[in-house]
Amino acid sequence: MSILEMKVPSPGESITEVEIASWLVKDGDFVEKDQPIAEVDSDKATLELPAEQSGVITLKAEEGEVVQVGQVVCLIDTAAAKPDSSAAPKTENAEAPQAEKKVVEKPAIVQEAKKEEKPVATSYASGTPSPAAKKILDEKGIDTAQVSGSGRDGRITKDDAETASVAAMGSASSTTGSRGSSTTKLSVLRRKIAARLVSVKNETAMLTTFNEVDMSEIFRIRKQYKEEFSQKHGIGLGFMSFFTKAVTRALQMYPDVNASIDGDYKINYDFCDISIAVSGPKGLMVPVLRNAENMTFRAVEANIKSLAEKVRDGKITIDEMTGGTFTLTNGGTFGSMMSTPIINPPQSAILGMHNILQRPMAIDGQVVIRPMMYLAVSYDHRIIDGKESVGFLVAVKEAIDNPVQFLMDGDERKALEL
Repeated sequence: MSILEMKVPSPGESITEVEIASWLVKDGDFVEKDQPIAEVDSDKATLELPAEQSGVITLKAEEGEVVQVGQVVCLIDTAAAKPDSSAAPKTENAEAPQAEKKVVEKPAIVQEAKKEEKPVATSYASGTPSPAAKKILDEKGIDTAQVSGSGRDGRITKDDAETASVAAMGSASSTTGSRGSSTTKLSVLRRKIAARLVSVKNETAMLTTFNEVDMSEIFRIRKQYKEEFSQKHGIGLGFMSFFTKAVTRALQMYPDVNASIDGDYKINYDFCDISIAVSGPKGLMVPVLRNAENMTFRAVEANIKSLAEKVRDGKITIDEMTGGTFTLTNGGTFGSMMSTPIINPPQSAILGMHNILQRPMAIDGQVVIRPMMYLAVSYDHRIIDGKESVGFLVAVKEAIDNPVQFLMDGDERKALEL
């Protein structure tokens, strides 16, 4: 017998422990080499754990258990043969002896003596409420036929009416819907995100400033070149490339928005690594576009598509999600009209995009309908002043309002590499 001990690999720098989110195989299963056998949560991402060799697996950790990097979580018997899937399944013996029938004697029926019921005297008073009872029943809308009288000859007394009123109120407030609840433990990733978001609120001087952009020109460009762009480059021409280009331009104009704070020091970067918020099956992830300031429209779209697919397939790595200098998040994909995004530490600012609505706008003294979007930039006021934050957002606005002039150097086809 040859036993392989599988240990938890290090998912990234500074990560010392992970949580077994779920086992994808059962104890005693035969696994193939590189087959995903578990999902593990770190404080930065959810990753798949592949089998290092083929063989029969023995699990050594429970789901939800926190294990250290380097700890043995399962054993693989590499000498075990793969079960023959072509073998006919065992069938139950059709000639198995029948279970002996147990003879159950029926218990003798004991007839109870019928209790002699006393006839209830009836008269004109039976079911008739007293004046006080009638008033209560009328106020509550209760039919006298639904109330049993305990008074003389079956008369409904005031106490009977009050009892019926309380019962009616109870039935009116009762519900037939589900009243259950369930409790589940937050994943390591979700707990880490929660802690980071709380720390941002407590440890930064976060403010948010708003503006709105006219998407008319971007709509025109996409409508005019979308099919040609897709045919030539094999990817779609979306909104994110325009916003990424607008943001990197504005960051170079206002470098403090692209900075971070470390104690008593400010760190400025001469590159723009843009974190793009992507919704995945395990929550919101923020893969990074490295040196986005040097990317073309085609390069931005291709990289975003590749990173988004990795997030949705659970194949994104820690390195691909660390080191951003500024974040872009698009709540508009979920229908958000306006929000105040929270800074992604240690970054100092984040731009929130929202949904696009056709709204009446005053243009050159005329009311016209334009596709408009609200933008929100949240920033750390400790190193970014209002002048820089507002100037940054205005720079983004002018680039989105007029992308041909500010993002394409006046040549749409050349910028799109057509």
